[in-house]
Amino acid sequence: QVQLVESGGGLVQAGGSLRLSCTASGHTVSHFGMGWFRQSPGKERDFVAAISWNDALANYARSVKSRFTISRDNAKNTVYLEMNSLKPEDTAVYYCAATKTWSSYHWDYDYWGQGTQVTVSS
Repeated sequence: QVQLVESGGGLVQAGGSLRLSCTASGHTVSHFGMGWFRQSPGKERDFVAAISWNDALANYARSVKSRFTISRDNAKNTVYLEMNSLKPEDTAVYYCAATKTWSSYHWDYDYWGQGTQVTVSS
């Protein structure tokens, strides 16, 4: 069983930056695809970014491309989401997830963290 714990969320002004971390325990995730999703109140959970198990592939939602960067350190069992030029519409709970495949669809992910709140003020 894989447990995922996100950290790094918080309150930031528009234009600012945050770095989210997601650390896995219980099992190595070095052979899992990892993804970040976000959800705002009353909205569906949206794809943000995904990275393949070997760091060879990365995919981003159009709304965050060129502003966000996903990366991973398999030695630390950790995946990161570097968020720059943040906008108020980026406000959401951000979730880390692990999949045995490679996907931008939340239903393909097997394990989820509890989420971390990101709030961007205007």
